[in-house]
Amino acid sequence: MDKRVFKTALYQQFARVGKALSSPHRIEMMELLSQGERTVESLADELGLGMGNASAHLQVLREARLVESRKEGLFVHYRVADDVVLKLLEGLRRVAESRLAEVDRLVESYLGDRTEMDAIGFDELRSRLKAGSVILLDVRPAGEYAAGHIAGALSVPHDQLEERLREIPRDKEVVAYCRGPYCVFADQVVATLKGKRRKARRLEAGFPEWKNAGLPVSGPKREK
Repeated sequence: MDKRVFKTALYQQFARVGKALSSPHRIEMMELLSQGERTVESLADELGLGMGNASAHLQVLREARLVESRKEGLFVHYRVADDVVLKLLEGLRRVAESRLAEVDRLVESYLGDRTEMDAIGFDELRSRLKAGSVILLDVRPAGEYAAGHIAGALSVPHDQLEERLREIPRDKEVVAYCRGPYCVFADQVVATLKGKRRKARRLEAGFPEWKNAGLPVSGPKREK
């Protein structure tokens, strides 16, 4: 094999990853899978896709070795292949944020001005968790919390906040986090808490970014 044949073959393999992530549906699927395992049915329902369409997208991701699967009874469960893939997803997002002005315009048009949310960074959160001066809420669906969460976080799904408000101490500030920096669940929870005269902030990112940073997490070990 000469040099040109080698280089062409090598970059063809790299291009397989880019091609697998060339669909917005597949990128969103990967974001959902970064929270924990999901069935084809669950992904299809959340993305508003037919089962056949969802399965086809997952097959593309599987062929690029970005996801893995296991069968349990009649259901196939998918998961992100490993932490390197999680870092790829975060890198893809950061490049888009840095290079595409459309990202900021879309975020502002949908989420509005988030400056009043006063996001808290990872370092400050770690320090305050250690000091016991904040309550950390994981406001994702309970199944995602069970699959893995920031160590020390309490599970209060966003749609259960009102009925569980009494469980949250009034004498400490609340920090809420969800799936990632553009997940609206944390924003909604913070807005609700502030409306009830509670001190609340959102985490600047979500569980996958926290995990990618090598910070403490809790949850079940991955099945082999």
